[in-house]
Amino acid sequence: MSLCSFCNDYAEGAHPRLLEVLTSSNMAQEDGYGNDSLSAQARDLLRRELHAPEADIHFVSGGTQANLIVMASLLRPFESVIAADSGHINVHETGAIEATGHKVHGLKSRDGKLFAKDIHDLVMHHGDEHMVKPRVVFISNATEVGTVYTKAELESIAAICCQDGLYLYMDGARLGSALVSDASDLSLAELSRLMDVFYVGGTKNGALLGEAIVINRKELQPYFRYHIKQRGGLLAKGRVIGSQFVGLFTDGLYFEIARHANTMAMKMAQGLKDLGFIFFTPVQTNQIFPVFSNARIRELQKSYIFQIWEAVDADHSAIRLVTSWATREEMVDAFLEDVQKSAGK
Repeated sequence: MSLCSFCNDYAEGAHPRLLEVLTSSNMAQEDGYGNDSLSAQARDLLRRELHAPEADIHFVSGGTQANLIVMASLLRPFESVIAADSGHINVHETGAIEATGHKVHGLKSRDGKLFAKDIHDLVMHHGDEHMVKPRVVFISNATEVGTVYTKAELESIAAICCQDGLYLYMDGARLGSALVSDASDLSLAELSRLMDVFYVGGTKNGALLGEAIVINRKELQPYFRYHIKQRGGLLAKGRVIGSQFVGLFTDGLYFEIARHANTMAMKMAQGLKDLGFIFFTPVQTNQIFPVFSNARIRELQKSYIFQIWEAVDADHSAIRLVTSWATREEMVDAFLEDVQKSAGK
C-alpha cells in the first residue's frame, strides 16, 4: 500500500487543463527559446492580469533557477542580498547564491517575514567599502512557513528599499496560495506595482513545471535573456512552459486551484484545532505546521509522508503538511481520523 503524501504541492503531475493546452498544440511547429506563440500568449495574459503592459516577462523551469538568474542580473560582485533566515535562498538552494560570490544576510524571523526597520538597520550597519553592500531585498509570498504579507507591510518594505537604494525581489513559488488567502488584502496587480522583480510560481500551483519572471523596473529589462542563457535556463522547447501559463491564466484557473489547496489546508487545520492541537506558525495558506508528540509523528509516518520541520521540545516537534490543487477532501478526512486514533498525544 502506497503512503499518502502531504509532503509538498508538486507530487502530482499537472492540472488536466494545462495538459490539454500542451497536447492540443503539440504538432504545431514553433520557434524555440521562448519565441513561440504559446509563450507570447502567456505573456499577454499575464500582463493583462498584472495591469502592466510594459512588464518584461520570461519563463524558466523552476524557482531556484529563477532566483539564481535574477540575483545574477541585479548584483555587482561586492553586493549582497537581505532575506529572512528561513528564506529559500538562505536555506534550501544549496548555497546557490553564495556559490556565485554573494553574501546572503539571513535576518531572524519566526513568521518568515521581513520588516522595514530590520532591513534599514542592516543597511546602516554596512556603511563603507570594507563590508559587502546590501543591494537586494529577497522576500517570499507565501513565506516558507506559510504566512503572507499584507499590503501595508509590503508598502513599508518598498518605501525603505526606495529610500536605501535597494531592489525589491519576491519569490512567488506559492504566490497563488498567498493571494487567495483570507489573510491577504492584495491583488496580483497591486503586488506587482510594489515589486521591482518577482516571479509567478507555476510548479507549486498545478503546472507541470515553470515560473514566470516579471521585471517591472525598466533599467533591469535589457539583456536579461543573456543571463538566462548563461545559466542554462533558456529552453529550446520554451513552448512547454508557455503552454502551462496559458492554461493557468485562462478563465482564472490559477486562482481557482490555489483556492482549492488553501481550502483543504484550512479544513485540516480546523480539524486539528478541534482536536486540541496547536500550531508552530499562523495558518494562512496551504502549508500548515501543527505540533505533535514525537510518538504520534512516528505512528503517522506509517501511513503518511510529511516533513518534520523543527523540534519544539524534547518530546514534541512541528511538522509541515502541504495541500495542493489535487488534494481530495477524503484524504484530509482520513488524516484527521488517523491523527485522532494515533498514540502519544
